[in-house]
Amino acid sequence: MDLITGILSAFGLSASAGLNAYIPLLVIALVSRFTDWVNLSSPWDTLENGWVIAALGALFLIEFFADKIPAVNHLNDVIQTIVRPAAGAIAFASSAGVITEINPAVALILGLVVAGSVHTVKSAAVRPAVTATTGGAGNVPVSILEDLISTFLSILAVVIPVLFAALVIVLTAWLVWWLWRRANRARLAG
Repeated sequence: MDLITGILSAFGLSASAGLNAYIPLLVIALVSRFTDWVNLSSPWDTLENGWVIAALGALFLIEFFADKIPAVNHLNDVIQTIVRPAAGAIAFASSAGVITEINPAVALILGLVVAGSVHTVKSAAVRPAVTATTGGAGNVPVSILEDLISTFLSILAVVIPVLFAALVIVLTAWLVWWLWRRANRARLAG
């Protein structure tokens, strides 16, 4: 995997870690262990270890269920404020070929910032808004949706980084268009 696709993959994996810390790490570990699509360099190849995969699976299950229980989900978000950015840093740095092409400190920092940003938006803006507007009833469906998005982004980032980049560009273009349209409407109305 060349530098560009490795970077795209790293950004996708670290962003998905901001939603669920363990899904992208599990995807990297399983794909690396059972396919030739991802070849982790040392020390990141430790993720392929069976015990590490089992621990990631157990931690995923704990986070999955904790995020579905009212009140516990908010405590989980507080704990995950440290875990998700760290997982994003590991996901970014361990992603196929990136660590050999980019300084490890830069890779870790980029992953930390990307995952931390996604987590901050999720826990400080989206989840409180869902809780306030639905009385907490919307938290479980939103949590399931977050896990599905994290899984989809992780798989997409590993399997098809270029398609992931195209998706990000299309979504960004749509968001810019939507914000521009909204600003124009407000300007015309005011």
